[in-house]
Amino acid sequence: MNKLDLIKTLKDENGLSMKEATTVIDIFFDEMANSLAKGDRAEIRGLCSFYVKKYKAYTGRNPKTGGKVKIKTKKLPFFKCGKELKERVDS
Repeated sequence: MNKLDLIKTLKDENGLSMKEATTVIDIFFDEMANSLAKGDRAEIRGLCSFYVKKYKAYTGRNPKTGGKVKIKTKKLPFFKCGKELKERVDS
């Protein structure tokens, strides 16, 4: 399922127009992204949670040249599956 499939499902199941369904989905994803950008968690109970991991700067290696490369500090989003989703997929 992709974003367009989700919009169509929301439209069909709730009698919304395509524009209204698109707005709802866009608001949902924008707010999740804003929350992560601020360093907060985004959690959907029973489904999943998203959180941000922080990495310190370190010295890496360029695989082509073998030379040392400084890697800056960074933050990356991570996904953690919820218990109910695990059980639903595994059944």
